[in-house]
Order: sequence, then structure tokens, then C-alpha cells
Amino acid sequence: MRVLIDGLDLSGKTTLTAALAAELEARGRTVVEHRGFLAARHPARRLLKKLPLVRQPDSTLVTTAYLTAGYVLDSLLVRAGAAEPAGTVLIQDGYVDRTVAFGMAGGPYLAAVLALRWPRLFAPFDVAVYLHAPADARRVRLGARHAPDAVDIRGVEDAEFAATFTAMLTRGMGRRHKKLLIFDTSAHSPKEMAVAVADALLGVPAQTQLAALGELERAA
Repeated sequence: MRVLIDGLDLSGKTTLTAALAAELEARGRTVVEHRGFLAARHPARRLLKKLPLVRQPDSTLVTTAYLTAGYVLDSLLVRAGAAEPAGTVLIQDGYVDRTVAFGMAGGPYLAAVLALRWPRLFAPFDVAVYLHAPADARRVRLGARHAPDAVDIRGVEDAEFAATFTAMLTRGMGRRHKKLLIFDTSAHSPKEMAVAVADALLGVPAQTQLAALGELERAA
């Protein structure tokens, strides 16, 4: 099983990844926390690492390279063979979803527009979790970050950029996933969200308000 956790920088992806891993392990699951491409052997990995990813929102070249040579190829490789050991739960911290969202918010660039039109070209997840938080909450987190980059700062200071980024996730890339949950991380604790995500992944009936939090926010 694969879980994607994505969202604007400073929305709490890494925090939720750790909380979800702990929750799933407490339920007896073997967990792998992961970033980057899903395929173990991606032939373009080294080449793409030479491109300045921090400039991706401002570069049609970087956006196009990652979407085509990166994530389209990654999807083909994953569909051809298992991406992780059988019986594990892979928690992915960021994937193609954010690349498309950045390409639309910073562009829009043609590669991102086409990816948004055909999101099923890319590898799907059993559960995708998109995170967001108000600018004030992210500004506080920005102040606590040791070395914020240009993308961190832009996401806080440019409201239109942040709104477009989140909309491209929730209204576009989310269509290809089996289940989609959306959380405002300023309104829920990491533990609350981790329980709701684990329940959704493992098929636990949403009999409490807590288990239904993500679905309610998605509907809103």
C-alpha cells in the first residue's frame, strides 16, 4: 500500500509523515518513509538532480524535465514492477502532485497544463493526503525554519501563488488517487490526522467524527 502526503511547503508534510508512520507501526504494519521517485532504479535520477529544484516554479525547463523524464518514466517503471517490498506501507513525502502544482502556480507551463489534463499518466496512491494551513500559521513555521529557501518564503508571502498551488492539488491531481483526504494542519493535531489517515488506508469504518475529519474537509 502507498500513501502520499503532499501540500505547500510549511504545511506540515514531514510532521504528519512521522506521526502516520508511528500510528501504522503501532497497528503492526511495516512502514517505509520515502521521498523522490518510487522506482528503485530510475535512469534519469542523477541527471535530474543536477537541475536546481528550488527554481522549478520559475522554470519551464525544470518543470518539463521532472514531469517527463522524471515522473512519467517513474510511473511506467512502477507499473512494470513492485516499487516496495510486499506487505509494507510506503509513506511518500511529496511526489509529482507538487511539481504540477508549482508549475501551474509559477507558470502556468505547458507541461504542467498537460499533466493536469491527464493526471492518470502518473503513479496513483491508495490514499493521498493534501495538507494546507493559513498564511499566518505558515509564517510562524517559516520563522522557526533554520534555512528557508525561496519557495518557502514565496508560499507564505504570495497569497495567489499559494491558493493556486493548493487548488491544483485538490481539483486536479487528486483525481487519480483511490482515496483523497484534505486537512488544515492548523486545525488538527498530527495524531488526529494520523489516526484518520490510517483508518482510511486500512479500511476502518469511519464511525467517529475524528475518522471522518479529512472527508468532511474535502467536501467543504
